[in-house]
Amino acid sequence: MRYKQAILVRRDLGMPKGKTAAQVAHASLEAALKAEQWIVDEWRLEGAKKVVLKVENLAELKRYLRMAKAKQLPTALITDQAKTFFKRPTVTCLAIGPVEEEVLDELTKELPLL
Repeated sequence: MRYKQAILVRRDLGMPKGKTAAQVAHASLEAALKAEQWIVDEWRLEGAKKVVLKVENLAELKRYLRMAKAKQLPTALITDQAKTFFKRPTVTCLAIGPVEEEVLDELTKELPLL
C-alpha cells in the first residue's frame, strides 16, 4: 500500500517562504506523531511522500480539518505562537496523514499545489 501526507497552508496570511517552511515542518511532524506507528514505518520506507497544498483562508482550512476528522484521519492543526512574524497567535496550516494515498487524494483533490 502507498501512503502520503498532505499539508494545507493558508494563502491569506502572506507568510514569507522561510516561515511557511517552518510551519509546514511543524505540521508534518505533529501529524506523523499522531498516526499509527506501523503506518508511519511503512510511509517512511516508501519515502515519506508529502504534498503541500494551498487553501484560501481559515474557514477553508477548518472545513478540511472537519472532513479529515470525520474520516478519523490523523491531523495536526498548527497555531504559530507569534514570536517572530505574527503579532498574535495564528492558525497557519493543517497536516493530514500519513494515510492511504487514495483516501488523501479523494479528500484533497480540489486543492492546488502551493
